[in-house]
Amino acid sequence: MADEAHGDEGGLVFHPLDQFIIKPLFGDGPIHWYTVTNSTLWMAIAVLCIVLLLVTGTRKRQMVPGRTQSVAELLYGFVYKMVEDVTGKEGAKYFPYILTVFLFILFANYLALLPMSFSPTSQFAVTAVLGVGVFVIVTVLGFVLNGPAFLALFWMKDAPLVLRPVIALIELISYFVRPLSHSIRLAGNIMAGHAVLKVFAGFAAIAAISPVSILAIVAIYGLEVLVAGIQAYVFTILTCVYLKDALHPSH
Repeated sequence: MADEAHGDEGGLVFHPLDQFIIKPLFGDGPIHWYTVTNSTLWMAIAVLCIVLLLVTGTRKRQMVPGRTQSVAELLYGFVYKMVEDVTGKEGAKYFPYILTVFLFILFANYLALLPMSFSPTSQFAVTAVLGVGVFVIVTVLGFVLNGPAFLALFWMKDAPLVLRPVIALIELISYFVRPLSHSIRLAGNIMAGHAVLKVFAGFAAIAAISPVSILAIVAIYGLEVLVAGIQAYVFTILTCVYLKDALHPSH
């Protein structure tokens, strides 16, 4: 860290965005779609942790649950209640997909707080796949379940007639902006938190401000622990809200 914090002329030089560079795990060649990278590795670790939690937590199914089973049941119940509260009983059939999205983001966010790790959810390419996936599924589902009546989502019957076309245009634009805002919100918050941590870690290499920087790192790290869970929750609850629009477009 000291080499990174001090340049050749003794100035303060560090690069907080270097931690977001995607690199091949093997060799230094160009990255292709099939190249195994640091991002691929940590996404795979996140998936493995989810599988281990759910498989281990539900293997014995004891009446008095152990720690692993308690965590698995807590996450399961938390997401199921969220889906049911936002979308109603009709949305419960889509619970497995929403639980998968929530757990992937949650584990990817928390694993990224480990030393020497990588944050896949700081990459817009990753969050865009999640956001566009939600958008496509909700849109297709809306037309499959409601047919042309799904367009009622954009037509405000309670508004004055003269304003309805304008409102419909605004609603249509905001609808197509959803995957962009859905994706950027998650990637931006995760990237910002990790960048700030790296900045204070760079300052910690300077003896004069080291104690202050260390205290700041502890405080920001604690905040990032909260942000990691909150961002997974926000992404998931917005998914539920969008799903509700597909199930009940006239509401």
